[in-house]
Amino acid sequence: MSETAKITKAAGVVSVATLLSRILGLVRDIVIAAFFGAGPAADAFFVAFRIPNLLRRLFAEGSLTISFIPVFAEYLLKRGRDEAFALARSSWWILTMTLAVVSVLGVLLSPLIVKIIAPGFISSPDKFELTVLLTRIMFPYIFFIGLVALAMGILNTLGHFAAPACSPALLSVAMVSSVLLISPHLEKPVLGLAFGVIIGGGLQLTLQIPFMIRKGFRLFVRGPLYHAAIKRIALLMTPAVFGAAVYQINIVVGTLLATLLPEGSVSYLYYADRMVQFPLGVFAIALATAVLPSLSKQAAMNDMEGLRSSFSYALRLVFFITIPAMTGLIILREPIISLLFQRGAFDATSSRLTAEAVLYYAVGLWAFSGVRIVVSAFYSLQDTKTPVKTAVVALLTNILLSILLMGPMRHGGLALATSIASAVNLTLLILALRRRLGRIGAKGILESVLRSAVCAVAMGAIIVLIGFWAGPKCSGSSWCLLVWVLGSVGAGTILYGGCAYLLRCQELSAVFDIVKTSLYKKHA
Repeated sequence: MSETAKITKAAGVVSVATLLSRILGLVRDIVIAAFFGAGPAADAFFVAFRIPNLLRRLFAEGSLTISFIPVFAEYLLKRGRDEAFALARSSWWILTMTLAVVSVLGVLLSPLIVKIIAPGFISSPDKFELTVLLTRIMFPYIFFIGLVALAMGILNTLGHFAAPACSPALLSVAMVSSVLLISPHLEKPVLGLAFGVIIGGGLQLTLQIPFMIRKGFRLFVRGPLYHAAIKRIALLMTPAVFGAAVYQINIVVGTLLATLLPEGSVSYLYYADRMVQFPLGVFAIALATAVLPSLSKQAAMNDMEGLRSSFSYALRLVFFITIPAMTGLIILREPIISLLFQRGAFDATSSRLTAEAVLYYAVGLWAFSGVRIVVSAFYSLQDTKTPVKTAVVALLTNILLSILLMGPMRHGGLALATSIASAVNLTLLILALRRRLGRIGAKGILESVLRSAVCAVAMGAIIVLIGFWAGPKCSGSSWCLLVWVLGSVGAGTILYGGCAYLLRCQELSAVFDIVKTSLYKKHA
């Protein structure tokens, strides 16, 4: 099987699993919005939940996984499975001890952490104390999800993608169940959400174990705790941590500045980000997850031509999918937000302000997606320094623009600053990769993007026409909104696919292959 075929197959599996997780994630967010709206309890929870999530992306999947996979793949190819598994076991136990210490420190230092990440809450003692309590409950989530990230690196390199991609669904199930079953019995109902996070983390880790055993990996095998290759992983991980830190500082900056804006701003940005994360996770992150092991193996074999081909294929495919997703999300942002969230404590004003943030996040969807693929190429080459350098420039851009735009545009300015900073990051990354590899198929990528843009314009026109007809008729009717959104998505997809067929977009056949792979896996 060619590497592009392997990437397509893996992307299909990850996309289906991620789609399930994202749908359940939307259900979770709908439940949270209905019970807690965009008020002080919701703001406190989202800030507290962002703290362990920040550490997860910083030290776990944000740096450990991307540093571990290239070295683990090299050991599999050159030294055999036994030696590779010895490396994986050493990584597992060292990470377990590290995460245990981090979790304890996080619980003890929660008041200081909340003061740093949410200074706007200090003036409201009740809100501050609630955020500290929620942080203490949820901080050990980093222990579970850090090990899940390492399990993902092991399983993905061994060719198994489904279990790691499905695991976030368990978090959503646990959180929804906790809101419905635990929250009603608590004096502070939002604490039920925090307990659900910890339960979900444990379930996510438990899911990975049987699949690692099935692949032949055993934790309890005699051998030294420290493996020689740990040093290589650490050397790769150090700049990767800084790279992930720069990205996460962008998130923290947005949260910190949002706490200085009117109440609800943190929640508007959270719900809007969740909407953008849906297509980003199902397509871009799934494809980046699928392509990293293939790129790493090609780099280990010094197959630079194959690496260029796989990279070009992945980038063209992710733009082919995310450009229409971006177009649809921009046009349909208000009916989608109203349909999903406008009930209970989440009123029409919350919908309007959240949709405003969706607009400014969505214009950067193509850049968010492209960065995921280009960064994977650098990590496969065991170059974690270049992404750090470009991310620092993006960080400075984001901070400057956030400060300039938050005054006139409030939370919308923070979202727009993030999108512009991501576009700057992607541009710098592509220029750096071209210097590193020489040819990267830039002409083919640009031609593909232009064809996708033409098809997206045609698709957008039909969605706007449907909106002119449906908008006045659907005020206050959930069923009408549902028909409007589904009809627009269906008509837009058909028109986009037809236009792509007429323009002979090669990526269309790859999408069909992904769908076929997904259906095969579903019914196999």
